[in-house]
Amino acid sequence: MKQFINVLRSRLKRIYDRLQNEKFKNNLLQAIPFWIASVITGLIAVFYAKLFSWAEMGTEWVLHHDVRWLFIVMPFCFVIAWWLVYKFAPNARGSGIPQVIAAVELATPREIHKVKKLLSVRIVIVKIVSSIIMVFGGGVVGREGPTIQIAGSVFRTINQLLPSWWPKISKRNMIKAGAAAGLAAAFNTPLGGVVFAMEEVTRTHISYFKTALFTAVIIAGLTAQALLGPYLYLGYPDVSNLSGYIFFGVIAVGIVTGLLGSTMARVILSIMKWTRSLVSVPKRVLYIIGCALAIATLAWFVGSHALGSGKEIMTHALFTNDKHLPWYMPLIRIVGPILSFTTGAAGGVFAPALTAGASIGAVMGEWFHVTGTNVNLLILAGMVGFLTGVTRTPFTSAILVLEMTDRHNVIFHLLLAGMIASMAAYLIDRHSFYDHLKMLFIHDLHHEDLTLEENTSGPRKDLETDKEEIN
Repeated sequence: MKQFINVLRSRLKRIYDRLQNEKFKNNLLQAIPFWIASVITGLIAVFYAKLFSWAEMGTEWVLHHDVRWLFIVMPFCFVIAWWLVYKFAPNARGSGIPQVIAAVELATPREIHKVKKLLSVRIVIVKIVSSIIMVFGGGVVGREGPTIQIAGSVFRTINQLLPSWWPKISKRNMIKAGAAAGLAAAFNTPLGGVVFAMEEVTRTHISYFKTALFTAVIIAGLTAQALLGPYLYLGYPDVSNLSGYIFFGVIAVGIVTGLLGSTMARVILSIMKWTRSLVSVPKRVLYIIGCALAIATLAWFVGSHALGSGKEIMTHALFTNDKHLPWYMPLIRIVGPILSFTTGAAGGVFAPALTAGASIGAVMGEWFHVTGTNVNLLILAGMVGFLTGVTRTPFTSAILVLEMTDRHNVIFHLLLAGMIASMAAYLIDRHSFYDHLKMLFIHDLHHEDLTLEENTSGPRKDLETDKEEIN
């Protein structure tokens, strides 16, 4: 492999030397890494989505064969999924979005050496394997957050492989573009990827990296569509003939979902703080087994609705005449991500948050005696509101749900739900779930560096002194 890369570099160098127009040459060479990374991201995203779907079908098979098997399969899978992360890549745990945000913040000449601990080929492998095992074991996790960390790792790796004579490319821009490409490929939502990169990953003005960002999103999205077709993540729910007063229901759903989404995030953070005190491996394993058995018990009583990402709950509520969900379903869909995420295995909260919001919208619609297509709007508003409560990104949440359903006539309703949920969530916590986790990853990396310096009795010798303009 190394020999192949060296041969490829030498041939590219010959082509580079033959080009006459310097401006065209530099622009072309700066674009090529984004093109390559975007195609690879699209391919991996499709492969990962297929694996995820097969794992969920495996869970269904176990559940329908004999639900009692869950009490054996789930603890085993949860422990193995955690052990892979613990042993081989601790920073592959959880969602992946906070790691990407932290990597962007650390992409400075002084801190750049820490980025490889957050984004790497090893992270990609462990992230995929751990999350797939987790899903097969019935874990209430999603693949969207992991896909973003995988994409960030791909883009960073491509940048690292560039030869020394290649025109310098901003490491930050590569990671940002990777995050946007990952989300676009995971949800088939190009606008969502762009807005996500601006609203969540970075505070930098888009003019500094718009070309790279749009290129990455377009190519990664087209690659995924070439294999999966121009699909919608959810489909085309009917939201026609809406009541003129339905916006009151949207506001109510936004308030409730914003509060509950932020509360779920706070509970997860509190449990994670406690589990970090479980230094010994046996204590941590006992906690993980307890989480698995708790979710298995929920599945024993309510069935498959307590397991997995919950996409089937959203599609059933949106595309059938049976809008009824039991009053306890939102609680189950909130408890599941809490128990799954705090195990320390790989897996995101994006899709579970959307499912929790959809179940809240359906239940509140029944409480308010809302009928017809108005219920679908409350379900969509619930998805936007709950995701906003967790992430504090109302525009990203609204655009994602909009693109997943292609219902442009309710864009103002969805934006309203996101805005109300964001304000309500602020009452629970001033910062987003991902902000807290980002600071946790940065703190751990700084602590590792200090520990290493103390053990070596001096400053690190392997710091990169790259003086390129990171921003």
